[in-house]
Amino acid sequence: MTGLIKAKLYDWKDSNLALFGSAEDKRVKKESAETEAAWKNAGTKVGLKIWRIVNFKVTNWPEQDYGKFFTGDSYIILNTYNEPSSKELLYDVHFWIGSQSSQDEYGTAAYKTVELDTFLDDKPVQHREVQGHESELFLSYFKQGITIMEGGAETGFRHVKPTEYKPRLLHFSGAKKSIVVKEVPLARARIHSGDVFILDLGLTLYQWNGSGSNKDERFKAMQYLNTLKSDRGKAEAETIEEDSTPSDHPFFTSLTEPDVPDSHSSTPDAPSPSELLKVSDAGGHVKLTEVKRGTIHKSDFDTNDVFILDVGNQCFVWVGQGASPTEKQNGLGYAHNHLMKTSHPLVPIVVIKEGQNNKAFTAAVAA
Repeated sequence: MTGLIKAKLYDWKDSNLALFGSAEDKRVKKESAETEAAWKNAGTKVGLKIWRIVNFKVTNWPEQDYGKFFTGDSYIILNTYNEPSSKELLYDVHFWIGSQSSQDEYGTAAYKTVELDTFLDDKPVQHREVQGHESELFLSYFKQGITIMEGGAETGFRHVKPTEYKPRLLHFSGAKKSIVVKEVPLARARIHSGDVFILDLGLTLYQWNGSGSNKDERFKAMQYLNTLKSDRGKAEAETIEEDSTPSDHPFFTSLTEPDVPDSHSSTPDAPSPSELLKVSDAGGHVKLTEVKRGTIHKSDFDTNDVFILDVGNQCFVWVGQGASPTEKQNGLGYAHNHLMKTSHPLVPIVVIKEGQNNKAFTAAVAA
């Protein structure tokens, strides 16, 4: 299975991106969207809705699992909201790609995201999210943070007896509302002072607090531990501190797996100078050209073209109202290919149509 662990493994098939923004196919996609059962009632009321891609199909994700994502899956997330002074419904639609998600899965998620956008009459702002590099907007939807589990949803643990659980080591990191819980190998090398870890042995649970961990990580882990304990009845839980836990404690002796390098670190991407590129077919074929670097102004955008604004920790695709169908359908693909050549290939991509509001984009562009 190919995935998104390394940049060279990215290989978006042309067929997956060919219909992005195409005027010729908009009618067909609208008709297709109206027959997609998953979109029934989508975007009709304020709130969050999540779907998972299963065998090329969009399936409902249980509400009790909102905030939980599996590395082997791809998801579509729709946030419906309105401004305090208006009853008009507004939308952000994200497709989230797990590090082990296959090309077929994330290609389908990308295509279906565009279909959902069409179903909602092009009102949503579209976002690409990659595991470990989620945008602040995406993380803000989940007040208790997000949990990243290994495998696919079929490997979940809801219906497994505690005595049959496969041991898991969960890593808690972050601060305030951006705590990320991630399953990591059962290896001593993964334990470090800066964070909190939970060792889940089924009927025995350990919370290990690193001496440098913060109160948010500890509190989130405590909540998680209490939930596991209550779900399992007879499970016993123990909270241990780094400074007072000997190396022969069962927490450590249970960590018997060899370490696997973490090739999908969630370390924030370093900022870099902004770069503005233009996607245009004015010469008879689609071409990507650099416009400028440094400070980008609103006047640098032309309504007749599509632009890619790369600010290092995010990438924006700005779609002018007068852009051609070919330019519109190639914006996301060109943004993706551009990022693959940079030091930050996995950062969020936001697709904004001229006239739409997006706080991150507004902050990145000078008046």
